[in-house]
Amino acid sequence: MTKRRSRGDGGLHWDERRQRWIATASLGYDPSGKRIVKRGSGNTKTEAKNKLKEVLRDHEDGLAIAPTGYTVENAVNDWLMYGLAGRDKATLDACTILSRTHVIPAIGARKIRDLSAEDVDKWLAVKARSLSTRTLQGIHSCLNRAVKRAMARDKVKRNVVELCSIPKGQPGRPSKALTFTQAEAVLEAAAGTSMHAYIVLALLTGARTEELRALTWDHVFLKGKPDASPPIPPYVAVWRSVRSGGDTKTRKSRRTLALPARCVEALWQHWEDQGWDRLAAADDWEENGLVFPSTVGKELDSTNVRRAFRTAIDKAEGVNAKEWTPRELRHSFVSLLSDSGVPLEEISRLVGHSGTAVTEEVYRKQIRPVIQTGAVAMDGIFKAGPDR
Repeated sequence: MTKRRSRGDGGLHWDERRQRWIATASLGYDPSGKRIVKRGSGNTKTEAKNKLKEVLRDHEDGLAIAPTGYTVENAVNDWLMYGLAGRDKATLDACTILSRTHVIPAIGARKIRDLSAEDVDKWLAVKARSLSTRTLQGIHSCLNRAVKRAMARDKVKRNVVELCSIPKGQPGRPSKALTFTQAEAVLEAAAGTSMHAYIVLALLTGARTEELRALTWDHVFLKGKPDASPPIPPYVAVWRSVRSGGDTKTRKSRRTLALPARCVEALWQHWEDQGWDRLAAADDWEENGLVFPSTVGKELDSTNVRRAFRTAIDKAEGVNAKEWTPRELRHSFVSLLSDSGVPLEEISRLVGHSGTAVTEEVYRKQIRPVIQTGAVAMDGIFKAGPDR
């Protein structure tokens, strides 16, 4: 004789409309007096019962049950919409692009409760065939933060993304530096263009592109202070950047740099040319005091600068403009100083690094590989050669 189910054990029935078995269990009443019923469905009785057991187990763990169709795409979109509140636009744009290009198309349709560490490992392995390690870190971070947010809102029991390591991706394009001959060719080609002063200042001072885009005329002193004791030469105060909040990258990035004569000459000409731009723009001009603004006075973005830079150096002899970016003027500054025997410590101060370790790590290929100071000094002390 079939044993009768105990009261509250629930039931199992066939749903004709859904064409599925439905297993139910009653768990008492909520504060409003409404019966709490949990359900599990499946194509077979066993499948429905197993699904119900999973639902009950989650209930006992204190977890709310995510909607059946809640997917990775839902979680990522929720994070992009609400999880990045207060972040600057550049961060939001970068996360959106990475998520919509690499995360959602590949695993967005996966139900978040079914997402496994194996799914994530396979996804990253496929992406590693075409993406750099830095980009892999970015897409892993986007998915990780989206699932972590979903877990905090009881949409999933655990964050499997945290269990997955990031594989090594494809090597990125290594940064390079202009030789002295190439640097002269670039300066000659840029003469007479709107980017001439920008290129001269970047190459001869090593300022970052985000620092130059935020540079204002009230931080440029083309006459210096000749009456001071001792006299102060023309200089530029690198105190701002286009980063969030307007701060420089690090505390030591705030620096005041003397201007080479070639920079002073280029900036005087740029000041005059900007006056003509202001007149040509008339009422469209938006005064922000920027040294390197757009044709109507607004702040340039990195794409504007890169495009204008490549156009300006297009005819430079021995330089393929498409292969160079504005930030490599900074690398060239380090390389040229190193080749001239300037100590690493001094180069580090000029480029605004927190220490020489950063300079060596980032610009390793641009630092003179053979340190000659000791050999030259010892040759002077111990006269070399057979006639010593």
